[in-house]
Amino acid sequence: MNLPKLTKSEEEVMQMIWATGRGTVSDLLQRIPEEERPPHSSLSSVVRILEKKGYVGYKAYGKTHEYFPLIEKEAYGSRTLTDLMRDYFGGSAQRLVSHLVEKDHLSEQEIAEFLEKLK
Repeated sequence: MNLPKLTKSEEEVMQMIWATGRGTVSDLLQRIPEEERPPHSSLSSVVRILEKKGYVGYKAYGKTHEYFPLIEKEAYGSRTLTDLMRDYFGGSAQRLVSHLVEKDHLSEQEIAEFLEKLK
């Protein structure tokens, strides 16, 4: 998977597409609180960028397009985590986990579950 990285706004729209599974731009707009809702054209532009980048596909019904993810959320998350580990933790999973433990991002129960998985 060698897709271009997503911007913050592109990733937010992808989260909505993953949550809906498939839908039109109007469907996506309905998921956004009214006071935060961007213009239809703005959201449509982001969705078209996602399509050009290879993250979403669409099926046309006349002038209406129904969009759907071409990449699973888990696959994107895995790639993003790998990039994060490489870019900020020298490619070391140990350094990443140490950071999470030291900064209190993991509860004692989460640490215990993690240790159990390591066994």
